[in-house]
Amino acid sequence: MSLTKFEVFSTIVELGSLTKAAETLGLTQSAVSHAIASLESEWGFSLLVRGRSGISLTANGERVLRHVREILRWREQLAQEIATINGLESGTVRIGTFSSVSVQWLPEIMKQFQLNHPAIEIKLLEGDYEDIDHWISSGAVDFGFVSLPVAKAFDILPLRKDRMLCMVPAGHPLEQQTQVQIEQLAHEWFIMPTESCDNDVRRIFQKHKIVPRIRFELADDQAIISMVQNGLGVSILPEMVLFRIPDNVSILSLEGEPYRSIGIAAQNLETISPAAKTFIRSIQSWLA
Repeated sequence: MSLTKFEVFSTIVELGSLTKAAETLGLTQSAVSHAIASLESEWGFSLLVRGRSGISLTANGERVLRHVREILRWREQLAQEIATINGLESGTVRIGTFSSVSVQWLPEIMKQFQLNHPAIEIKLLEGDYEDIDHWISSGAVDFGFVSLPVAKAFDILPLRKDRMLCMVPAGHPLEQQTQVQIEQLAHEWFIMPTESCDNDVRRIFQKHKIVPRIRFELADDQAIISMVQNGLGVSILPEMVLFRIPDNVSILSLEGEPYRSIGIAAQNLETISPAAKTFIRSIQSWLA
């Protein structure tokens, strides 16, 4: 049972394509297909379904993928531990992230990190909260940025609070207030972030026992801002998202100064690789 075959299997699932996996691994597409066929023959069941929309996992493939990735993770950790013992730094860190962290934090953190640790490679997977939760659970990433609390029993490292702010179009009556009461939003058309992208807004309304008049639900932050800009409703977004706002949109504070808490989550923060621990220390240092 070859670890190379495991790597081929994991990479195909990650990229959703045999061709892309072959390019990434420096193999021919024939070699990649042969590796999967060999695993399927050895194990006695199919791993992948090849359809018009691309590659997807079979039910059995889904069951074994987590274990395959766990084995690859331990191989990576062993290689990094050996390098550390020999006074070297190496390895790959896979991180799950969402857009505001990718824009506001990671460029500067990664720039400094690569200057100090040039032999450590960083790979980013960007998605919504549900994506990151799945990537951590499946072992696709070493750790991920999350909005706390999280539903699953991950190890958690809180990082920073990010204020939740109200957004209204220019000329809206609420624009004259220094602070918006949550109850006032009950009568406004509301542009709601989709649940997979943002549970923080829903928690604010649940806390105040208010059912908002949801006009649209959108996954893209810039689309929400555009809807507000065009007078289609009001919304609430984290301060980290509101860094490039049009002139005809006003940002107001909310009563009680609600916030989302951004942190790092992993299956086990004690057993992640030396390279991942080094990157987390860099994040903490930069935020400090």
